[in-house]
This record gives sequence, C-alpha cells and structure tokens, in this order.
Amino acid sequence: MGAKGAPSRRRQTGRRLRYLPTGSFPFLLLLLLLCIQLGGGQKKKENLLAEKVEQLMEWSSRRSIFRMNGDKFRKFIKAPPRNYSMIVMFTALQPQRQCSVCRQANEEYQILANSWRYSSAFCNKLFFSMVDYDEGTDVFQQLNMNSAPTFMHFPPKGRPKRADTFDLQRIGFAAEQLAKWIADRTDVHIRVFRPPNYSGTIALALLISLVGGLLYLRRNNLEFIYNKTGWAMVSLCIVFAMTSGQMWNHIRGPPYAHKNPHNGQVSYIHGSSQAQFVAESHIILVLNAAITMGMVLLNEAATSKGDVGKRRIICLVGLGLVVFFFSFLLSIFRSKYHGYPYSDLDFE
Repeated sequence: MGAKGAPSRRRQTGRRLRYLPTGSFPFLLLLLLLCIQLGGGQKKKENLLAEKVEQLMEWSSRRSIFRMNGDKFRKFIKAPPRNYSMIVMFTALQPQRQCSVCRQANEEYQILANSWRYSSAFCNKLFFSMVDYDEGTDVFQQLNMNSAPTFMHFPPKGRPKRADTFDLQRIGFAAEQLAKWIADRTDVHIRVFRPPNYSGTIALALLISLVGGLLYLRRNNLEFIYNKTGWAMVSLCIVFAMTSGQMWNHIRGPPYAHKNPHNGQVSYIHGSSQAQFVAESHIILVLNAAITMGMVLLNEAATSKGDVGKRRIICLVGLGLVVFFFSFLLSIFRSKYHGYPYSDLDFE
C-alpha cells in the first residue's frame, strides 16, 4: 500500500500547484522587491550615519570644538540619521560685534570641550561645535535666535526641548555649570580640568613680600600696625566686596554685562533677583562705599568740636550722599524685586 499511495500523493500535490491562483506570483514578487528596497534603504542610512560619525570624529581629533556654517549645521545636526548628541554654542566672536561676553563664554566652553576630548570616557556619543553669527546667519534666522552667546543641546532623536537650551542668564557660563547641564541632558559626566593658573599664587607671593619688606624697613617703628583707621579701611573693603556679590561672581561666573544684539543697548543690571552681572556688583560696591562715606561724614559732624559752619557743611554733604546713593540703591533693588514698595528718590 505504501508503494501504491506514493503516486497518488504526487498527483495530489500536482493538483494543488495547478490550482494556485495566478495573481499571487506578481504579489510575491512585489513583496520580495519591497523587502529588498527596505533593506537597501536601511543599509544606506547606516552607511550615511557611519560617514557622519567618522567625519565628526576626524574633526574632533583635530579640534575639540569644530565650527559650522549653515550647510554643515543642516547636514550633521538637523538632518537624520543621528545617534549622537551635539552641544552647539551660538556666538558672535568677530571683533566688529564687540561681544565681550562671547569671548568669556568661549573660554569656558573651550575648557569644557578640552576636558571631554582628553577624558578617558571620550566617545562618539557627544560632540562640541560652534556657530558664529557671521558664518551662519541663516542658522540664527532658522532658529529665531536673537541673542548670543547661547548654548543648545541637540539630542540624538527628536527636536530640542526647552530644557535643551542652557539658562545662561540665571546660572552663568562657567565650565562646571555647563558640565552639570550636559550631564542632566545626556547622562554624560565630564570632569572639568582647568589649565593651571599661577597668577593668584604670584600675586599672593608679591603681597607677602611687599608686607614683609615694609615691616622690615619699619622694624624700629611699628606703631602703624595699631592704627585703627587703617584696619577700619581694610575691614570696610572686605565688607564691600562680600556684600556686593563678589563671591557669587566667583562661584557662578556670570557675564560682565549683556548687550542686546538688536539695538546694541548694554545692560549692567540683571532684571532677575536670581542672577546678577559682574558690572552690577561693581555698581553696588560703589554705592555702598558712597553711603558709608556719608555716614562717616555725619558722624564726624556730630562728634567733632571744630567750627560750627564747617560742621554744618560736612553734615549737609554727608546727608546728601546718604539720601542720593541710598535712593539709587533702592531703585536697583526695586528693578530686581518687582513690587517692592519703598523708595526715597524715584530714579525710574
């Protein structure tokens, strides 16, 4: 029976093939061609991505920050495919732009990029680039960007979100703050290595040498060490420096001032109560010193035993200093803390 059943199975199989619909062959052929095309497209994307990464790695081997114009920006940042994060500094470094903040931010950005390039964790998942306004005006227009410097993170997939723009006005542009922001956006932790700076050590050594030499020359007469006025001046200088925000500047590294790129107006006072400019701390220092001078003059007029007319003049000068500069200080305070109700003279 096995021998007799074999031909019947062959005849049955032949009948199945004979009755297969003729329209299925073009469909199978089309499906096969579609699979081949999709596979070729995927391979093409992989090759394009490999070429882009290879080019970026070559640029990174030469410079830690590579400059981009409009074409490079669209090719390596905007156009897919992309499996890497890109940190871009939008700046205006040309001398005619007179952007001192851009130069200061560029120095910190260079320190950060060098720290990443020479790090043992360096890989092809993060790159640093720069777009200068005079080299990529079309990029600024495309992103509706009207201020510089600006730091942005372009993720491997999707468009940048609001948090992908670094809050420079509030945080400052110190390399350490940039590294922390990058770690939050990319999970890449960069340890910042600053080049050695011996200027502070040299200045301290010169100061100690100067003081030591002065003490040696005056070794027979050291009464000036007990001078109350001298120590009072030193103490006031330290107080003015601390109350004006110099320590905050040292920690946060804010810009000296801000220049509006549209109208060229320079702002020396930051509009937020959470930040300040370096120039703002200098202004506050001068105002506090002027107010203190006025108080000293008022005290001198009240305690001295000189001519009455002279004492009256000193009193009026001291009062004028206190009222004028304290009113100026209050106006700055009101501009940063909106809604503050108190003022002496209205400078707004």
